[in-house]
Amino acid sequence: MDEGKMDENEWRYHGEGNKSLVVAHAQTSEEIFQHLQNIVDFGKNVMKEFLGENYVHCGEVVQLPLDFVKQLCLKIQCERPESRCDKDLDTLSGYALCLPNLARLQTYQFAERRPILCVEIKPKCGFIPSSSDVTHELKHRVCRYCMHQHLKVATGKWKQISKYCPLDLYSGNKQRMYFALKSLLQEAQNNLKIFKNGELIYGCKDARSPMADWSELAHHLKPFFFPSNGLASGPHCTRAVIRELVRVITRVLLSGSDKGRAGALRSGPGLRGPPVCEASPFSRSLRCQGKNTPERSGLPKGCLLYKTLQVQMLDLLDIEGLYPLYRRVERYLEEFPEERKTLQIDGPYDEAFYQRLLDLSTEDDGTVAFALTKVQQYRVAMTAKDCSIMIALSPCLQDASSDQRPVVPSSRSRFAFSVSVLDLDLKPYESIPHQYKLDSKIVNYYLKTVHAKDATVMSTRFKESEDCTLVLHKV
Repeated sequence: MDEGKMDENEWRYHGEGNKSLVVAHAQTSEEIFQHLQNIVDFGKNVMKEFLGENYVHCGEVVQLPLDFVKQLCLKIQCERPESRCDKDLDTLSGYALCLPNLARLQTYQFAERRPILCVEIKPKCGFIPSSSDVTHELKHRVCRYCMHQHLKVATGKWKQISKYCPLDLYSGNKQRMYFALKSLLQEAQNNLKIFKNGELIYGCKDARSPMADWSELAHHLKPFFFPSNGLASGPHCTRAVIRELVRVITRVLLSGSDKGRAGALRSGPGLRGPPVCEASPFSRSLRCQGKNTPERSGLPKGCLLYKTLQVQMLDLLDIEGLYPLYRRVERYLEEFPEERKTLQIDGPYDEAFYQRLLDLSTEDDGTVAFALTKVQQYRVAMTAKDCSIMIALSPCLQDASSDQRPVVPSSRSRFAFSVSVLDLDLKPYESIPHQYKLDSKIVNYYLKTVHAKDATVMSTRFKESEDCTLVLHKV
């Protein structure tokens, strides 16, 4: 704080305890309000246009009594994951973002109190970059998620490598999608959670406390998928229940239930890069059997996975091609700092911001305008790469009419369902240097360990083959 510039009129009373009195700077509250309003505007003016009306729930900014906020923070502190407890909650501004409970059906109001099952999936990036700016050829063959797994396990983030590969889920091929979803169920990490009536029953509460008991999960799910209770318990029952869950999720993900405005990028960047990740365990197992991986069957254009993938592919240049453009914008802002607002780095995220995202050209004309457009597209793409999909399911009554809401069948029952997207905060402009460094770290670690190991194995096989070669001379 600059003592000479402090003005008591810029501070306001917030509350007090027995031995302390709390005042806060008015600008802090205004900044928090504007930050939350930007989240709402970005969801409404950008993500709703790309993903569709029914999938995106923007919420609204509300102001809460400070005493309520403080008491609520104290109450929930013991319930927070240990890895998150070092992040302080805002107890001074009183502003919060109010959103619908996406663990419940969003398509209509329930008259009955029926059980609700909700599956939360963080699918991650579903394509491999084809940009000529990529310096490591490996990035054209192995997806970011599969490479990052090795670094995360090495640094203790997770205990073991997941068999999940996003390209399998985004392939549209049911065989590959089943494998991807089963892999998430085997090693959920922070990419899958299952809730029953709003309570977490499966997934990782924390990196150090996995919940991966399929038999316990099957016990929770059996009444949903086999309501007549004609299925005995045991391994066969568990497998049957998990199989039903995977099939229902796949059907929902392939459905086009959005009746809102069509995604603006349906004829956008187009699918680029190879259809298969070489590191996918599904692909590797088929190669060992001498079979080819089934290529992507293609996602239906109305489904959320397709729309999400289209937005992800706004990352046209990869971080390696994007970073020099970010530096161009940075140099401009260093010379003209007052232009930051004009460039809409921090908002407003309005119609004009959205329209600029639709320019898919990659021909660099050397201007700040071109660099800024690619930077903003990258931020939106990164948001789509890190979003979560919420699938809410509730058993239909036998005589329920299906024309009022989307319904998905299973072997023994039918489910009304809704699909929503969350975690749609626009990724910060300031995070780009971190992403650039992280990308290099991920690739270099993978090259140093996994790729080098594979090369050694291949070299050994070649030498063994040489040792037993027979040279036959002409007679």
